[in-house]
Amino acid sequence: MIYTPMTRKAAAVAYDAHHGHIDDGGLPYIMHPLHLAEGMDDELSTCVALLHDVVEHTDVTFDDLEGEFPPEVIRALRLLTHDERTDYMDYVRGIKGDPLAVKVKLADLDHNSDRTRFEGTVPDDVVDSWIERYDAARRILKEE
Repeated sequence: MIYTPMTRKAAAVAYDAHHGHIDDGGLPYIMHPLHLAEGMDDELSTCVALLHDVVEHTDVTFDDLEGEFPPEVIRALRLLTHDERTDYMDYVRGIKGDPLAVKVKLADLDHNSDRTRFEGTVPDDVVDSWIERYDAARRILKEE
């Protein structure tokens, strides 16, 4: 993870937004974006990794984030925020045009495919279906 004033601000926003939330594996939700951020190697992708689920899963809005973060971060976050009215694979195809969003989404898919996160909390057949979907999403993002 890259530590700059901007990534510290993103970490604080993510921490506050996800405070008290628990993920499907039974852990504090903030651990997921922190895990992704730890794998990033630049300031913008670190911010996007930290904030990637904030609008989708909390009360934080894009209006709250605009002006606080550069346009590249906001653009990637808009692409990474899945509107449930949009087919999942169409949503993934929409990410393809933005390298920053693709970088973070691939890390997200990898972490969400880690079976050990869900042992004892999510049935194996459900995790199997998630992994199948995430494998298809990876293929879309990696195709030329």
